[in-house]
Amino acid sequence: IPAALMRRGWNPSRARKRAMLICAVCVTPVILVPRIANLWLAVAIIGVAAASHQGWSANLLTLASDMFPRHAVATVSGLAGFGGAVGGMLVSAFVGLLLQLTGSYVPVFILAGTAYLAALLTIHILAPTLEVAKVE
Repeated sequence: IPAALMRRGWNPSRARKRAMLICAVCVTPVILVPRIANLWLAVAIIGVAAASHQGWSANLLTLASDMFPRHAVATVSGLAGFGGAVGGMLVSAFVGLLLQLTGSYVPVFILAGTAYLAALLTIHILAPTLEVAKVE
């Protein structure tokens, strides 16, 4: 998506963020999954969300090469991977606690459906133009 948008004259920051927004919006319907009685519709929504997660991930991983010089990309990607692994561990524990407290998957699906939009907002606040960092 970003490459197609850049071929149409979009700047890389706007193209990358638009692609991430599309992916984030495609994940949001998982919020409805606990209320859907039709199993295959729920599976389809989760499948679209999983595919959108992959699109999101591809764009997120590319942010490192967009924002850092070549000699720093591997370090930044490694640190991001470490942060993602720790985050996954903490989210797993949090989801278990949330399920114990509420006895329901509704809050889990709400969090899953809104996390990408919150992450994109955070990215936009921290790096509004996705400029290349000056690393010495």
